[in-house]
Amino acid sequence: MSDDSQSDGTENRNRPAHEPSLADAVLPMVVLAVLVAGSLALFGLDALDGPIQVALVLCAMAAALVAMKNGHTWQAVQRAGQGALSSITSAVFILLAVGALIGVWNLSGTIPTLVYYGIQVLSPSWYYATTAVICGAIAMSIGSSWTTAGTIGVGLVGIADMVGVSAAITAGAVISGAYLGDKLSPLSETTVLTAQMVKVDVHEHIKRQAWTSLPAFLIAFVVFVVLGLVKGPDVHNPVGEDIELQSLGDIYHITPLNLLPLVLLAVLSIRKVPATLALISSALFAGLLGAFLQPSVMRDFVEGSGNVVTESVKGVWRAMANGFSISSGIPQIDSLLSRGGMDSMLLTLWLIIGAVTFGALLEEFGLIARLVDPLIRSATTTGRLFLTVFVCAFGLNVVAGDQYIALVLPSRIFRLEFAKRNLAPTNLSRLAADSGTVTSALVPWNSCGAFMGAVLGVATLSYVPYAVFNYASPALSVLYGITGFKIEKTDLSESEHEGKKRSSGSWP
Repeated sequence: MSDDSQSDGTENRNRPAHEPSLADAVLPMVVLAVLVAGSLALFGLDALDGPIQVALVLCAMAAALVAMKNGHTWQAVQRAGQGALSSITSAVFILLAVGALIGVWNLSGTIPTLVYYGIQVLSPSWYYATTAVICGAIAMSIGSSWTTAGTIGVGLVGIADMVGVSAAITAGAVISGAYLGDKLSPLSETTVLTAQMVKVDVHEHIKRQAWTSLPAFLIAFVVFVVLGLVKGPDVHNPVGEDIELQSLGDIYHITPLNLLPLVLLAVLSIRKVPATLALISSALFAGLLGAFLQPSVMRDFVEGSGNVVTESVKGVWRAMANGFSISSGIPQIDSLLSRGGMDSMLLTLWLIIGAVTFGALLEEFGLIARLVDPLIRSATTTGRLFLTVFVCAFGLNVVAGDQYIALVLPSRIFRLEFAKRNLAPTNLSRLAADSGTVTSALVPWNSCGAFMGAVLGVATLSYVPYAVFNYASPALSVLYGITGFKIEKTDLSESEHEGKKRSSGSWP
């Protein structure tokens, strides 16, 4: 009896897994839609404070049950989850480093100095458009939308509160500019990755992206100009700018030296120092400067122990861990400066862990492929094929919660199909970047959307209507596919050669 039981158990463990059905693939998506919609209905914008994270963990469990029903073991599910967590190691440390940076930059006077000078220079009527241009230029020079938003973007959103313009629209302008620069910079890791995945030269890829990115940014710029002219003059600042400037000047020693940590960060980013190291280096340098330039702020923050060295070390350490806080008596200043710290990123990390694990399970056990294959078969025209790629990439941003999955999978899945139809790979690289990278910031539980909301202090759903570039860029890319504008063809022999490489297994 025991031998039979052992034999049955062994056979069950070795039972080969079978392909998922369409119902298997749809079920986790239905669970996601129901739980996310339910959390938003019950909790509103507060859903990102835990309910959506719980929803994503439950969705991952649903995907795991489907995989086990199809013959996969729990050990296989665990391995897929471990792979998901290892894929976000870099993002985890970047998030923690950004949290530390914001806390120390507020303590040391870097962000207050940006605000102090910015209030005097930037006009409310042109504020949104100027913000987009500034962020676009910085992101293009350093190649990172995250670093741009987490540094200069934080300051610009803070200035918006001071001068009385909309923080939500400003956040949309920050994100529009940051993603323009990220897409057109050869230093951007997503730009390089896209070119590598589709096997095109990175500079050729950037040239093709310009055909959608620059017109999309022009559209966004015009929208921001109109919003500034229409809304800017009607907004009345509840606290006079002179009072705000005087208050900042009373609290901090305002000097251009406070901006040296920003300069250091830019130099390190241009020299391709890993983002985490660059951010932490800038934070520590800001703390060192703050010890000399802002001793009274340091003393008040740690409630003074009498020892200057101890106060400085304790202040920087605490700001990196828990952020900076202040009670100046002016709500706008307190809201701007009382932020940051590694612990402020923990909710965002919880969100990313749940989303990426869910996405990894869908990919690993064939649930994504089961949904996409019918779409490819039904895409009988170039326009439909382009629309299908967009739907796939944006859908992956929604269900997988990670821009890299949304970028890599469509590049892999559709590469052969583009070759079969004699469409140059640069068409796919541009479309994948427009559809996967750019739309990631529009999804609250996506790693990019969660990051932007956390560092800018504006809920993702609040800035989404104003992230104009992030709508216009994929829309133009799909429109080009439908109209044939700027769609490049390959000769038949080339596409046949690519198909042979793919079918022989030599395609990477």
